[in-house]
Amino acid sequence: MKTRETLEIEKMSEESRQQILPESLDKKHIRSKVISLSLPALLNMFLISFVGIADMIMVGRLGPSAISAVGMVNQPNFLIISVFMAFTVGTTALVARFVGARDVKNAKNVAKQSLVVSIFFGIGISLFLYVFAPQIEKGMGAEPDVLVLGITYMRIIAMGMTFNIIAMIIGAILRGSGDMKTPLIADTVANLTNIVGNYILIFGKLGAPALGVAGAAIATSIARFISMSILLYVLYNGKTIVRLSLKESYRLNGSIIKRILNIGIPSAVEQFVLRSGQLAFVRIIAELGTVPFATHQIAMNIQSLSFMPGQAFSMAATTLVGQLLGAKKSDIAEESARQTRLIGMMVAGVTAFIIFFFGRYLIMLYTDNISIIEQGRTCLRIIAAIQPAQSTQFILAGALRGAGDTRFPLYSTMLGMWGMRVALSYLFVLVFKWGLTGAWLAIAFDQVVRAIVIYNRFNSGKWKFMKV
Repeated sequence: MKTRETLEIEKMSEESRQQILPESLDKKHIRSKVISLSLPALLNMFLISFVGIADMIMVGRLGPSAISAVGMVNQPNFLIISVFMAFTVGTTALVARFVGARDVKNAKNVAKQSLVVSIFFGIGISLFLYVFAPQIEKGMGAEPDVLVLGITYMRIIAMGMTFNIIAMIIGAILRGSGDMKTPLIADTVANLTNIVGNYILIFGKLGAPALGVAGAAIATSIARFISMSILLYVLYNGKTIVRLSLKESYRLNGSIIKRILNIGIPSAVEQFVLRSGQLAFVRIIAELGTVPFATHQIAMNIQSLSFMPGQAFSMAATTLVGQLLGAKKSDIAEESARQTRLIGMMVAGVTAFIIFFFGRYLIMLYTDNISIIEQGRTCLRIIAAIQPAQSTQFILAGALRGAGDTRFPLYSTMLGMWGMRVALSYLFVLVFKWGLTGAWLAIAFDQVVRAIVIYNRFNSGKWKFMKV
């Protein structure tokens, strides 16, 4: 006899499955499903990138020291929360697999365990960043004019880190169930709030004091709280497949957490390898001085436009592959990943064209410093040239994660980040003295190597037989 939960998942998921999951190997049919699933994620990533650009433009008006301070805070923050990727990736993969198999009970259990862990982890991270902000900034090699700004910015950002962690895990739950729209709505509201808050608090508008970098941090923390609040409301009150209730038990379950970690730990290690490598990479660039470092931050901010399609289609690939494997449709899962890559590369090509030919004008939105504009344009042209490789490694790595095959994305990141980016940037920047151009050539080698490893793993087909 079917339980109430089984009837609920069948009723709620059937429409979702018809809207999201391809039912045949017809390429046109698959592409339409890929686009319908990817579009909200793509809009979401565009919004995030746009807000990041708007943030940097407004902070950029405060000078190179302010840009450097924000950049030096972001890198250690990314490094520390990278360990939490064990839960976001593991949660998305498991929820997608259970939803595909119409097992709502286990999908909910995964969601509850991940949410509880995220709360404790978020509080711990917030306290750590607040207390050790001075030591972290000094360790990053911040110059005196950057150090004070960086400490202030980090401590305020730390206060909102718990909100960010909880929002990340709820977003992972919803995406695993096939709901890409709710995270888009939450981020839209939050990021618009962030832009308005930046304008008011950085420059002292509408009667508010001009707080500079501190104002940017306050606006970010408020935005994160809003995003978390919207996502929590939908998770407990919305019409979502994996809907939770406060009346249910939230006692920690070691077996479920272990299953999440079995998938997620390689991704957490991958993110740690990635972020630690970026930290070492940034440390090398910091040796060039404040102006080159500010140039790097602006170029990276614009480069987020090129990350955007890859990350968005990667999310779609993770959900599609996870749910299709759960529904025992491995051939359709493979073709769906291939079509997702194809569409993603087309979108990335358009982005590359814009960055290559109009990069100089984009940089001019941030600053009128001629040295920054010319150096930054060269960096952007380098990264525009390797967009096919970057898009490939993003999207197919997402497909592998959806299958629970998280080790090869780790291997590719280790080889690309440390074997290419860090090692070559040391050689090109500190030995050959090629400056910032050398550092960005190292980024290009990194992306190409990662794409080769991921593409070969995907073509092997071994990911279709992963046990989660």
